[in-house]
Amino acid sequence: MSGGPGGDGRGRWHGAGPELAIAGITVAAAALAGGAVAGWPGVAAVAIAAATVSLVVLRALVPHSAAQAVRRAREKPAARAIAGYARHRFIVSSGVATRAFYETDLRPILEHLLAARLAARHGVNLYTDPAAARAVFCRSRGDEALWAWVDPAQARPAPERDMRGPAGESGIPRRTLARLVNRLEQL
Repeated sequence: MSGGPGGDGRGRWHGAGPELAIAGITVAAAALAGGAVAGWPGVAAVAIAAATVSLVVLRALVPHSAAQAVRRAREKPAARAIAGYARHRFIVSSGVATRAFYETDLRPILEHLLAARLAARHGVNLYTDPAAARAVFCRSRGDEALWAWVDPAQARPAPERDMRGPAGESGIPRRTLARLVNRLEQL
């Protein structure tokens, strides 16, 4: 009989002796204090609280069944997808509304997508060879206008973030963003 996961005859709780001793001493001290303050009802209250906390801790430590693990694995991607969608939608709508949000949130995402497409499909590094990156990206005059929105050299430090945005400085226009995304897909 192994008695533990390591096969060395010791159980899973072998190394937890000091922690269990401290927990026991804490519960005993609380029971004495409860008894001194409220008598037997105080001791009973401490015992009930200690049992409840112990059950909660043990429930967290006990491994889940395979069925629970499979069910959680199926549920989590959907929840992450919805949360991710809402986050990305917020970033896009904020980037369209104000320049500050565009510069701090949306531009880095678009710039990263551009860098990834250029590296994967054309072998060009956006940051070390921006001239080659621009040559690959800009195939027409319209593309040159789009380049200004993702060119790392033209990134502006965003002012203090204001939900209303600086006066007269809206973010990227929706049509420009749509054209930019299309151009990134074409790369």
